[in-house]
Amino acid sequence: MNTGNDKLAGGLYGLLIGDALGVPYEFHAPDQIPAWDEIEMEPPPGFRRAHGRTPIGTWSDDGAQALALLDSLLTCGELDLDDFGKRIVDWYENAAYTPDQRVFDCGIQTGDAIRELLRGTPAYAAGRADEMANGNGSLMRVLPLVLWHQGSDEDLIRDAHLQSSVTHGHPRSHVCCALYCLWARYFLTDTQDPWAEAVAKLRGYYADNGPYIEQLEFHIRPLEDIPGTGGGYVVDCLRSARQVQGESSYEAVVKAAIALGRDTDTTGCVAGGIAGLRFGLAGIPSRWLDVLQGKELVENLLARLLASRAPAAIEKP
Repeated sequence: MNTGNDKLAGGLYGLLIGDALGVPYEFHAPDQIPAWDEIEMEPPPGFRRAHGRTPIGTWSDDGAQALALLDSLLTCGELDLDDFGKRIVDWYENAAYTPDQRVFDCGIQTGDAIRELLRGTPAYAAGRADEMANGNGSLMRVLPLVLWHQGSDEDLIRDAHLQSSVTHGHPRSHVCCALYCLWARYFLTDTQDPWAEAVAKLRGYYADNGPYIEQLEFHIRPLEDIPGTGGGYVVDCLRSARQVQGESSYEAVVKAAIALGRDTDTTGCVAGGIAGLRFGLAGIPSRWLDVLQGKELVENLLARLLASRAPAAIEKP
């Protein structure tokens, strides 16, 4: 697998494995998480697992919605919000994109949006837009947009906003998704300082958009140096995923994410996707890849993704 393909595969598997690794530890406080060397797909004996009926190596709603987004992009050849909305409903009602044909988790705002979709609300307007509706449900699934996208940075920002709107319509969620997408893209293109470049790009893009520049400068950036808590708030999730990137391997990144406790599957997913881009598929421990459920589904989508990118090189648009 060439270097570019290894990064793309690493991003996709990285988010799924980070999600699956976090599933058994969800809802636990940091002091309840096992020691670093005991954080594994199979928790140590005596640990009270979340989602106890869920097989080890199973991704949650995070991974399922990410795969739904990827499938929609590959099938439609563009971001089609109505198609994507239908796939989210199919996940919720029929367990599509799950490795064990079972839905065992759904965020509050995503559930609200699904009910709107079922009532016939257009996908672009289904997500709540009030300030209290800023959970991490659109951030957790957005990475496949970066893996697939070959347009300009401006197009990627716009599409990051749009995909968020299906379940999370507030500008703060939009900006977090756009910042994460640019950050991920700049890792793909080996930019020297991906985070700083992403912030600079967004500042320029939002210069004439008061509500969005306000979110970036007054609600997201001031929290950059505050330690993340592994919580479900979209800004906290983004900064938690960023702070653990100081680790020197994929394994260390996702274990540091899980060690934060609380929303461990989503923090693991968001951090694991970036770490997968950084270290590639080759950097993900084989013992975790071996126990990941649903690999046939992943491999089919990955093959389609790589075919859609060929022969284009991964470079700055």
